[in-house]
Amino acid sequence: MTPNPRQSALLDEVRKRNTVSVESLAQVLDVTVQTVRRDIKLLSQHGLLSRFHGGVRVPLSTIENIEYRQRQTLNAEGKQRIARAVALAVPNDCSLILNIGTTTEEIAKALMHHRGLRVITNNLNVATILSNNPQCEVIVAGGVVRNRDRGIVGEATLDFINQFRVDIGLIGISGIEEDGTLRDFDYREVKIAQAIIAQSRETWLAADSSKFNREAMVELGHLSQIKRLFTDVAPPKSFLHLLKETGVALEIAE
Repeated sequence: MTPNPRQSALLDEVRKRNTVSVESLAQVLDVTVQTVRRDIKLLSQHGLLSRFHGGVRVPLSTIENIEYRQRQTLNAEGKQRIARAVALAVPNDCSLILNIGTTTEEIAKALMHHRGLRVITNNLNVATILSNNPQCEVIVAGGVVRNRDRGIVGEATLDFINQFRVDIGLIGISGIEEDGTLRDFDYREVKIAQAIIAQSRETWLAADSSKFNREAMVELGHLSQIKRLFTDVAPPKSFLHLLKETGVALEIAE
């Protein structure tokens, strides 16, 4: 399904707060409790929310990510703000690697007016977007194309990425644990993200607020490997000390 604007606002509010009561949602959205309950019923039927007594939460799984089309609509406005903040930080005339993810696709859109970029990607959506920028050279990794999100994975992809040394590696993530562990769902995708970190002079992480304290099965790395973290709202307080301790520059997209 494609949520309407009210339902998208409801989803964004739940993603920000992890769990929230029906009454609180009605107050924030300025609608009746009955309207919220109808929206929650519909969204939960499509797997976008999980209901519990008196409230709602985002469905969590440690073994499977949310379906790609659903991820495109979740916190879309926050991802767009993150993308604009990243684009402001990326200089012209530099080399980048962008990996798989809906946030990196928004970053590609925000880079459309940059000049002199050389972008390596294993994301066909990113490649399609940036190929429309005549001032950007796009290099696409070989490998197996996943139908669900047009990401490219596999040993050939890994070998390809390992040929390069770039200025900035821009990666997305599925979850950041409280101890700073970075996690994702697909071990093949994780191996490529690890290669991007290894082949980048500095690594930037773009993660909206829903990724904090979200569990996933495969360990990718640690926050200490990240130079800059771009997010849409301030992380939970427990993360602020960790970011300071690891020397990660926090960029909150206004």
